[in-house]
Amino acid sequence: MVDGVPEQSGQPALSNGDVARIFAQIAGLLEFREENAFKVRSYSMAAETISGMANSVVEIGQRGGPEELQKIPGIGKSISGQIMEIIKTGTSVYFESLKTEIPVSVLELRRVSGIGLKTAQVLYREFGIKSLDQLRQFAEGGGLKSVRGLGEKTAARITRSLSRLAGQHPGR
Repeated sequence: MVDGVPEQSGQPALSNGDVARIFAQIAGLLEFREENAFKVRSYSMAAETISGMANSVVEIGQRGGPEELQKIPGIGKSISGQIMEIIKTGTSVYFESLKTEIPVSVLELRRVSGIGLKTAQVLYREFGIKSLDQLRQFAEGGGLKSVRGLGEKTAARITRSLSRLAGQHPGR
């Protein structure tokens, strides 16, 4: 144990990328929920800051606790507390509660060319589409024609993009 924080023996150590990914996903889920833009931006900035750091945010947290983490630009009290929680448990209660409301997989929809925030929200809320695989099946079945505000050109772009993304993941 280092400064009251258990070392992650038996588990691979968390990297800055792991911590940053959690904050990026929180930002994405908050944006999807149409939360306050400042809140979304603070999580996005935290993700960017952490992913760009040369020093390990985990080591900083283990060594100096939340107070030391708050010395990092863009890391405030709330986010430093969540970093400490992530160091201890691999996740945060806040992140887990967001994931019960909206599956993280919906964030993948925005990787598809032609799908922005509003279209992703419509696909999820009105059609229950939570993943790229579900979107692919929906598109193959002609479902894109029933999405309000989606023209033929955009539907074709989505279909092409889905094909390209499938090509990046062999076995699909």
